[in-house]
Amino acid sequence: MKSIKDINFKGRKVLLRVDFNVPVDENKNITDDTRMRESMPTIKKLLADGASIIIMAHFGRPKKGGFEPEFTLEPVAKHLKELAGCTVKFTQALLGSGEPEKMAADLKEGEILLLENIRFYPGETKGDVALAEQLSKLGDCYINDAFGAAHREHSSTAVIAKFFPNDKYFGFLMENEVRNLEKLMHDAPRPFTAIIGGSKVSSKIGILENLIDKVDNMIIIGGMRYTFTKAMGGKIGNSICEDDKMDLALELMRRMDEKGVKYYLPVDSVIGDKFGNDANTQIVPSGEVPDGWESMDCGPESCKAIRDIIMASKTILWNGPAGVFELSTFAKGTNEIALSVADACKKGCFAAVGGGDSVAAVKQMGLADQMSYVSTGGGAMLEYLEGKVLPGIKAIQD
Repeated sequence: MKSIKDINFKGRKVLLRVDFNVPVDENKNITDDTRMRESMPTIKKLLADGASIIIMAHFGRPKKGGFEPEFTLEPVAKHLKELAGCTVKFTQALLGSGEPEKMAADLKEGEILLLENIRFYPGETKGDVALAEQLSKLGDCYINDAFGAAHREHSSTAVIAKFFPNDKYFGFLMENEVRNLEKLMHDAPRPFTAIIGGSKVSSKIGILENLIDKVDNMIIIGGMRYTFTKAMGGKIGNSICEDDKMDLALELMRRMDEKGVKYYLPVDSVIGDKFGNDANTQIVPSGEVPDGWESMDCGPESCKAIRDIIMASKTILWNGPAGVFELSTFAKGTNEIALSVADACKKGCFAAVGGGDSVAAVKQMGLADQMSYVSTGGGAMLEYLEGKVLPGIKAIQD
């Protein structure tokens, strides 16, 4: 993997794809600039070299084609100027009008041009080659630092790389993601424990199947565990369950037994009589949930057992919460896992965290910097863990 740290980009016009799809409030104020900050090491390196940078980014999901004011990158441009500390040029004009092309041509060393929302072009999400070629003419090399969009074969994330056969690179964020995922899936110290949660088995089938050949322990948490519990004859009350996936759950357990993978399903549950923080709660064995009650989180015995497994591990992959994490009444299981993983890292364990709620948990508890690796791309990480080839990565490696 050729790192940009070994290359001087002085005097070059760099086309940089980033993930600046940040959340904003009703007044278009950015409420969380994490995604922007994560690409700042790449941007700062290029500015320090004396490059000029043409940034491509998407924002939201525009559908009409052409400029849509609610999806403009203007708020991002203003904040980028603060973060980068340099001249940031921006235009709401689109390619073909001549304005972005002229601004790119006139861009000086140490300046940034942010192009308007790349998804205003209908061809972007279709992987249009003509659009990719049009974009490629704005610069003389290409860097992809948008791991969150690496699983999309879009014009600016994958197709454009064809026009830079000898001048295409990963940014620091992408390089870090690829290196850590490669280590996780191909060179993980053992014992290797996967903690997989989420509401549905169907959304994690690919990950579970791909990990069976790689891990020593599989901890199955979240709503998806009730499909396994019911398949084994347990009573789950009103808990979420995919009845049509119970045979699959049994097959997955059979395969884990066959491969010698130790799997763990929580033995007790925190249940509620309704979905809300003000629900009445009690703790029951996981297979003994009464009718009218719903299992919402792991119980204390489960948290203790999960911690023991975590603390004995050398590698941990955590994807998905232990329960209804968005309700504080039922967040303890997820928070306990976060604390245990952080403690394991202090003992030298390599721990990777990915998926919206898992990442939110470690950030909310102030533990993100204690993890070995926190992935920036939910969908991209999921597809990588399923064993799929990510177009945004392949395009640079080819």
